[in-house]
Amino acid sequence: MKNEPVVAIIGRPNVGKSTLFNRIAQKRKSIIHSQAGITRDRVYETVNWVGRQFRLIDTGGYIPESQDTIETAIRAQVELAIGEADLIMFMVDVNDQLMPMDRQIAEMLRMADKPIILVANKCDDEVRENIRFEFLKLGFGDVFPISAQNGRRIGDLLDLVLEKLPMEAPEEQDMSDHLRLAIIGMPNAGKSSIINAILGVDQLIVTDIPGTTRDSIDSEISYFGKPVTLIDTAGLRKKKNIKDDIEFYSNVRTERAIDRCNVAILVVDAIKGFDRKDANIIRSILDRKKGVIIAINKWDLIQKESNTLKHYQEDITFRFKELAFYPMIFISALTKQRIGQILETAYTVYESMKKRISTNQLNKYFQEVIDRTPPPAVGGKHIQIKYVTQVKIDPPVFLFFCNDPKSVKEEYRRFLESKLRQKFGFIGVPVTLLFRQK
Repeated sequence: MKNEPVVAIIGRPNVGKSTLFNRIAQKRKSIIHSQAGITRDRVYETVNWVGRQFRLIDTGGYIPESQDTIETAIRAQVELAIGEADLIMFMVDVNDQLMPMDRQIAEMLRMADKPIILVANKCDDEVRENIRFEFLKLGFGDVFPISAQNGRRIGDLLDLVLEKLPMEAPEEQDMSDHLRLAIIGMPNAGKSSIINAILGVDQLIVTDIPGTTRDSIDSEISYFGKPVTLIDTAGLRKKKNIKDDIEFYSNVRTERAIDRCNVAILVVDAIKGFDRKDANIIRSILDRKKGVIIAINKWDLIQKESNTLKHYQEDITFRFKELAFYPMIFISALTKQRIGQILETAYTVYESMKKRISTNQLNKYFQEVIDRTPPPAVGGKHIQIKYVTQVKIDPPVFLFFCNDPKSVKEEYRRFLESKLRQKFGFIGVPVTLLFRQK
């Protein structure tokens, strides 16, 4: 993976950390809202400035000594970000002047013994810049004035960041073609816990309060020397059930995460079972032609008999017949049961997305299949399928040439797809069959 220096943005709630992050990243990756505590997990982005790259981390608002569950989890995430960082941008707000919480954060940062740039936000003009001198009391030397909202002096700030970062050039690696695995599912199904189990570290906040993850978070790892990007997402809900604009933006980011991935894992709560909401999520993933794995989480909490797993699987495929072609893994993020199968299965699906079958193999096989079970006649007219070829990979698309494409019934299309999968695999992969006249 790239050996990039890390810069973390730290500060109390509502000083403009996410606004600065988005300004530097040049994209709306962190959610911005006037309500405190919106950014919870660490959000990462690689930044390129005048030919040099570094990894920028946005963090939640640090509230010292709070006993609130979410705020305690945010505080732990901020402390992890500080540990990762080669440089810290400590952000304050000139509108609020020097707050007791700023002093507490300053004391904590002094103990971290990391290079620090004290950044005074909301300095929209020279008059407001003069207010920043009060923050000299924090003891970090010069106070750098910016306006994250208006972009004022952001370029100068980045120049200063590069001055203070290590000079090692990042190691370049082509990341355009690799497994991008999105963890999708309803709130509180255990998505973040699964990523933490895979990573072996508490990369993401995990609590028992639904809706904890609001941004899509990327974690880059290596699987047997091959790069993999894990994408954690906020729990997906139907739009009519979204209660406020914060949840709306979280839902948008989940949709984008599905768009960015090439394989998605639907996490199902084993206690609640696979329901209509999970089916809607699967449909959303399949409509985008992504690879799919179903992970039944919390399997350790299910009372089992000899055929419990089989019956559970059959119940899902009975209600959503397409899922017969998609792998199901019965796991426990808590006990790490079968967690090792996740990446193994995901990589198998990823490789299958790129699989190409030769035209000779396809025609030899389907000639036998069609001879044994020809398509039903329509209005006394026989359907003759003459030729088949694969025209696309990632995802795979197969083109069947016949004398009357419109008369090929849906049942027979599904039959051909089933035979294709039985012979050539493509488990977990959305397969498209097209019919054209010849």
